[in-house]
Amino acid sequence: MLPSGSGRLHHTELWVRDFARSQSTIGWLLAQLGYVPGEPWSTGISYQGAHSYIVLESGPDVLDTPHQRLAPGLNHLAFHAGSQGNVDAITKVALTRGFTLMFEDKHPFAGGPMHYAAYLVDSEGFEFELVAG
Repeated sequence: MLPSGSGRLHHTELWVRDFARSQSTIGWLLAQLGYVPGEPWSTGISYQGAHSYIVLESGPDVLDTPHQRLAPGLNHLAFHAGSQGNVDAITKVALTRGFTLMFEDKHPFAGGPMHYAAYLVDSEGFEFELVAG
């Protein structure tokens, strides 16, 4: 039998091309969702929250190509974002901070009639789903 907490995600690491820009978009979004920034280093920073942490990092090993969410690998990260009003408020500001709303014609029910969410993509190509409820 595995100990309690086994299998829970420990951390996620996102390699980004432009660290400063990703801090102002992804970092901002993580803070809105309750993640707390840790001590930054020259090419990265971690955000602690929800019993794990998320790292944003850029450095010499990061390829100078945008993230391809439709290629094999990570498609998107989905977060609980509180009430429908909270999803709407975060989305409204996110659109002024470099995010684009996906599936605009079906928003906020692009995931189905019982799934209130915003699907946001940043300029690096990373998709974030903000789920209400």
